[in-house]
Amino acid sequence: MLSPSTPPFYHRLSHSLLSIGIITLAIYLGKDIVVPIAMAFLLSVLLRPVEDWLIRRKVPRVVAISLAVLLAIIVMAGLTMVLSMQIADFTDDIPKLRRNLTDVYNDVRRWVRREYNVSYREQEKYLKQAQAQTLDTLQGTDTLGIITGPLGTLLLLPIYVFLLLYYRVMLVQFILRLFGDQHALRVREVLGEIKVIIQSYVVGLVLETAGVAVLNALGLLVLGVQYAVLLSVIAALLNLVPYIGGLVATAMAVLVTFVNHPDPQTLLGVVAVFLVVQFIDNNFLVPMIVGSKVRINAMVSIIGVLIGGAVAGVSGMFLSIPAIAMMKAVFDRVEGMEAWGILLGDQTTEEDINRLLRIRRRKRITP
Repeated sequence: MLSPSTPPFYHRLSHSLLSIGIITLAIYLGKDIVVPIAMAFLLSVLLRPVEDWLIRRKVPRVVAISLAVLLAIIVMAGLTMVLSMQIADFTDDIPKLRRNLTDVYNDVRRWVRREYNVSYREQEKYLKQAQAQTLDTLQGTDTLGIITGPLGTLLLLPIYVFLLLYYRVMLVQFILRLFGDQHALRVREVLGEIKVIIQSYVVGLVLETAGVAVLNALGLLVLGVQYAVLLSVIAALLNLVPYIGGLVATAMAVLVTFVNHPDPQTLLGVVAVFLVVQFIDNNFLVPMIVGSKVRINAMVSIIGVLIGGAVAGVSGMFLSIPAIAMMKAVFDRVEGMEAWGILLGDQTTEEDINRLLRIRRRKRITP
């Protein structure tokens, strides 16, 4: 029974949906600012134990934060150098890839002419039109922003991480004052759970990525695929984007393998390796390594990844899962929002299903 001061359900639902719409629109319009700050927030929470470890050893706080950020930069730079060396080796085979693609292109042209009666001249005309449209797009005013945007983000990311770590106490105090003293205990619980979720999720992702890279490399090395390490590392990084990254990684691996191993058996073997690794990853690595801290059901995960991609591109896809997990932590502890937490979660047990079935039977029996 609702109290007289409690607004009706449709009133509360409309406010919730309106708030979600406004927040989504704000993220979409300000994604160039919001996404780097969100990435920096994840990294700052991940680097917090490193900073705390240095401070316990009498290192000044500013120096500890700087060393933690420097460690992250060194790790990322080392990974980039390894990938760059592998890519440099791959560029030597680009002429061979071009020849193989030319053969496939000629086969496709002959097939189109035979099946659809489109002459070679008409096909060339269509291709030239497509090339002209692509060049017009690349020469547009937005191209510079597309190219310089990621570079600017990489330059600002360490600064954001440093500032978030440095002003961490001030931000926590702001949030506590914002919600008032009567909700201080609950707000601290939510902040603590969000911290554990992010640390568990990001550390779990790092370990999962390493495991996927090793499994992919073993499978590709058994097949004798060239650049097995490069393909495995890139595929593991793409796997950070849930569901969609695995498909992109498989297509890319098949394309690169096509350079030196164009035979169908090897290409099918590559696809099989990635499918088996995906099965192992989804059913064993993710539950065991990432753990139960991020309990989001598959339907919400897929929808969240698609919405994140539509709102903020690839970065939005990567950020969607931890964002949904943080939303669930908030919904579970905010009065009136518990239903949204149940919708996002993946905690339906056999007991819940049996209870629902008993309720349905009771309704059928009751006259």
